[in-house]
Amino acid sequence: MQVVYEDNHIIIVNKSSSEIVQGDKTGDTPLSEIVKAYLKEKYQKPGNVFLGVVHRLDRPVSGLVVFAKTGKALTRLNEMFRVGEVHKTYWAIVKNQPPKTEDELVGWLVRNEKQNKSYAYDRERPGAKKAILDYRVIAHSQNYHLLEVQLKTGRHHQIRCQLAHIGCPIKGDLKYGFARSNPDGSICLHARKVQFIHPVSKEEICVTAPVPNDKLWEALSED
Repeated sequence: MQVVYEDNHIIIVNKSSSEIVQGDKTGDTPLSEIVKAYLKEKYQKPGNVFLGVVHRLDRPVSGLVVFAKTGKALTRLNEMFRVGEVHKTYWAIVKNQPPKTEDELVGWLVRNEKQNKSYAYDRERPGAKKAILDYRVIAHSQNYHLLEVQLKTGRHHQIRCQLAHIGCPIKGDLKYGFARSNPDGSICLHARKVQFIHPVSKEEICVTAPVPNDKLWEALSED
């Protein structure tokens, strides 16, 4: 965990691909508890530390996670995420070149709870939720392409599912059709940037996360 922004009301951290945001059946210590421990120690706080979880990242995904340090910020951030006032930019590494250099992908996703997986369809169907994202290719290596993705909706596994649907599964993402896993269990999807109006001070916040410490990420992001 790396703290990239903090004030009285919010804290934004750069999560590694191995960390979970909230507790799950693995019993591993979630990021929320790690951040609480950090705040407790930093400010020598007695008793419990308040920390509100406003959104999540899938475990194998790295990058920015926003937490609320006050109840006021939590209520407002929850609403901002709900109505799309928090703008998130992701970077993804894929092996197959996308059909276009940049495009808007519109599809309908059906979530399968048992498999913890979403399926993309080109037409509306019962139980499906509309999913929209923009992507553009921003760098190439000999074997891979780096895409910048802007989410317009927030669906379950949306980027992973929609990129796989156009024949570009994310590197390491076995669940969505990539041939091999990454050695560390990550997938090459990184929550790169978050931008929003501060829920209390009303100042514009724009935070960027360094890419994972990995040769491929570093080579593709040098440009």
